Amino acid sequence: AMKQLVLQYLKLFLLLGLSGVTTEHVPKYDVLASLGTLPLDGHFSFHDLPAAARDFGNLSSFPPVAVLHPGSVADIARTVRHVFLMGEHSTLTVAARGHGHSLYGQSQAAGGIVIRMESLQSVKMQVHPGASPYVDASGGELWINVLKKTLKYGLAPKSWTDYLHLTVGGTLSNAGVSGQTFRHGPQISNVNELEIVTGRGDIITCSPEQNNDLFHAALGGLGQFGIITRARIALEPAPQMVRWIRVLYLDFVSFTEDQEMLISAEKTFDYIEGFVSINRTGILNNWRSSFNPQDPERASQFETDRKVLFCLEMTKNFNPEEADIMEQEVHALLSQLRYTPASLFHTDVTYMEFLDRVHSSEIKLRAKGLWEVPHPWLNLIVPRSTVHTFAKQVFGKILEDNNNGPILLYPMGQPNISGHTK
Repeated sequence: AMKQLVLQYLKLFLLLGLSGVTTEHVPKYDVLASLGTLPLDGHFSFHDLPAAARDFGNLSSFPPVAVLHPGSVADIARTVRHVFLMGEHSTLTVAARGHGHSLYGQSQAAGGIVIRMESLQSVKMQVHPGASPYVDASGGELWINVLKKTLKYGLAPKSWTDYLHLTVGGTLSNAGVSGQTFRHGPQISNVNELEIVTGRGDIITCSPEQNNDLFHAALGGLGQFGIITRARIALEPAPQMVRWIRVLYLDFVSFTEDQEMLISAEKTFDYIEGFVSINRTGILNNWRSSFNPQDPERASQFETDRKVLFCLEMTKNFNPEEADIMEQEVHALLSQLRYTPASLFHTDVTYMEFLDRVHSSEIKLRAKGLWEVPHPWLNLIVPRSTVHTFAKQVFGKILEDNNNGPILLYPMGQPNISGHTK
């Protein structure tokens, strides 16, 4: 009897192992068959399940039973409604997958349905210039494509993420944070309207004036209040060029105090970030290929035995005819900072080149086979009152020389009523 039980268990294990579906999420065959009865403009697929069971984090793998390639918003609504009507005892789950840049399987659906949002082509991008310009974009559209489209009108969204090859619905379901956040708020603070497919399969338009509870819940709601299928994003006149600056600090106190001063100033930079630099051999060498030292002789003599350095990264937007004014404004701002003078490096690039900077690094990493690797990541909001204690313990004691990942330090103020920061 025990032998038979073991054999039955092994058969079940092999069946589940080969199908790649965990036991608690194994749907009945009639569930799969019922999906085929849905009238769709797009289609379900079953050959690409392994791809839908991976994400950027490369730490989790949860195979779905089907992938929906929606031909319309109605396809998403029909599918979600179908799952909803199966009742609360059904274990079938649904996940909207943008560019798959979740870290711990959030864009996957174990034994469920993954909706490939990039397949949603029915929502055409439309730019509306004018006194209050905006763009309507599909939730499955990449931000890089939004930028390319809006730049044709001399416009661009106000707030960004560091990496643009992400979907509109994906980042708006999180927050969308980069070096412009201190001025414009995160991306979710720059949206005028959303179209949402709710958990019941209803298609609802919402804004601060219409269905505002759903609007505010979906923005930054991690997809738990509905699937963003369209977003109306506020635009502003786009600059042509960017002065991109990096400086180094030897101590955290001066670094963070300068960050706080810059994000509080009336006239300041357009983008402010920071990161931790581990001092190995030639800390400045990585910059010299694309950044120019302000003082080449002093930069060549830069040496320090500090293990951990802090880099302040800033930009100033400008158009070529305003270059002289930009130079004066940058000089005035830099004169207030306490960075190490020999470490001042800068370069002038187009607005597109700056915003798409991480993609350039991605291409290099892919060529070396270093992109499809595990990407553990942790985001923390540390209050000003404890940030120095945090830095002393983490950067001063825990950080090791073998650390190869980026450690970013974003300065952010307290949001005011308008959604901006102060």
